[in-house]
Amino acid sequence: MEKDSAIELKPEDIQALEEKYLFATYKRSALYCSHGSGVYVYDMSGKRYLDFLGGISVNSLGYGHPRLARVLTEQGQRLIHCSNLFYHPYQGALAKKLVEVSGMAKAFFTNSGTEAVEAALKIARSYGSIRAGSGKPVILTLKNSFHGRTFGALSITTQDKYQAPFRPLVPDIEIVEEFTVDALEKAFSDRVCAFVLEPIQGEGGIVPLPESFVRAGRALCDRYDALLIADEIQCGLGRTGKYFAFEHYSVKPDVLTLAKSLAAGYPLGAVLGNARVAESLGPGDHGTTFGGGPLACRLALEVLDIIEEEGLITKVDTLGRYLIDELKNMAQRHRSIREVRGLGFMIGIEMGDAAKEAVTRLLDKGIITNAAHETVLRLLPPFIIEKKDVDEFLAALDAVLKEIESAA
Repeated sequence: MEKDSAIELKPEDIQALEEKYLFATYKRSALYCSHGSGVYVYDMSGKRYLDFLGGISVNSLGYGHPRLARVLTEQGQRLIHCSNLFYHPYQGALAKKLVEVSGMAKAFFTNSGTEAVEAALKIARSYGSIRAGSGKPVILTLKNSFHGRTFGALSITTQDKYQAPFRPLVPDIEIVEEFTVDALEKAFSDRVCAFVLEPIQGEGGIVPLPESFVRAGRALCDRYDALLIADEIQCGLGRTGKYFAFEHYSVKPDVLTLAKSLAAGYPLGAVLGNARVAESLGPGDHGTTFGGGPLACRLALEVLDIIEEEGLITKVDTLGRYLIDELKNMAQRHRSIREVRGLGFMIGIEMGDAAKEAVTRLLDKGIITNAAHETVLRLLPPFIIEKKDVDEFLAALDAVLKEIESAA
């Protein structure tokens, strides 16, 4: 095998290269990843880290899964890319699978979550234009939402720290400031073409939306002939203990965005639409060079097969309930924990200023987490973790909170 000179670099050399040649867009932790196996990531010195972040909801099957490695090898030798001007065996098969499990009608594949959101916004504006010409352009979004960093997605990402440097953004975006039925009813009008929501806000701090609020959103979209768009880029594909988070609310969206764990580490996103929007995009209305390539789609098909064959959604539900219950019990012993919220393996621990310190101290103990919305310890572990891994995390967190509280 040909020697890889990059992995022989020292950590200080890696950091120096990035500081010299990369835009400084990331605040990196001092973890220099070498490789992964199962639920563990290893640094360049060989230290092992239990991953309770899962690549921010990407590595649902952990690292080095043998079936994914086989597909990467086989398909990598056959066909990595072909233009969307032509057919290949896997894009239609993956679309069929996603349509069947979601109850949607059509699919479009992208390279990322933010691109899936962009496609969804184009579908919404196209739908509104078909229905009412230029008189139905308004897209409703929620306070503290996060939908991506391209201009359309950023325009409905209502957190000032993300938006401020890049204004003015896309017009005709209106924000619902409160998660109440009354606030939602006041926001709707005949000018609204779509209402976009995350069933569980991720970057906003792991905040499940109230059930009455989501159901009211569905009813108002029906009343005003608008589209309900569910952004499940972080919370979809089994992460909450159901295939899709919208299932917890007993509603169905008109448009659904997916990415992150769809190909378990390989870049792939998707936007799904029901029969209502099936004709909203025609030839030439949208496109992508890399989206839906043969390698990405074949990997995603394998990911979905593994999740189903190994019963991982049921496992996420069962083990997620155990983890949440234990965290709530821990909250009785630690004043740092103000609230525990979430579903399945999408969990937020409200900790105020202690959240960032907890992330750093857990990393020192070999546990990977991060802080969402500055004050929330966010947990997004791989679906393949076992009870012993949960108990290892709980013991580490308990020790970290004792350290933080004793120093306060």
